[in-house]
Amino acid sequence: MAAKGIGEIMKQAQKLQSQMAKIQEEMALKTIEGSAGGGMVTVVANGKQEIVSVRIDSEVVNPNDIDMLQDLVQAAVNDAIKKSQELVSSEMSKVTGGLGLNIPGLPF
Repeated sequence: MAAKGIGEIMKQAQKLQSQMAKIQEEMALKTIEGSAGGGMVTVVANGKQEIVSVRIDSEVVNPNDIDMLQDLVQAAVNDAIKKSQELVSSEMSKVTGGLGLNIPGLPF
């Protein structure tokens, strides 16, 4: 009887793994936007936390204040990555039932 229980657990684990892999594939296609400086710098990331694009408004480009531009880019990137992680976490929790699983290799 114990072997049957283990077999069922393994079957469920494989199903969960398959669902999570599908979500990861879908997340690669979804994008989320982060911004800083009131939208002066906008960064788009995908669900794999990869930066897809960066847009910098010409008004914020000041050769005499490169530090501010760098700070805005950094803040926008961090905002996009954070939102992307939240998106992935939300989608994964739908599969895991909110169990709070921390599975190595998954971005949540």
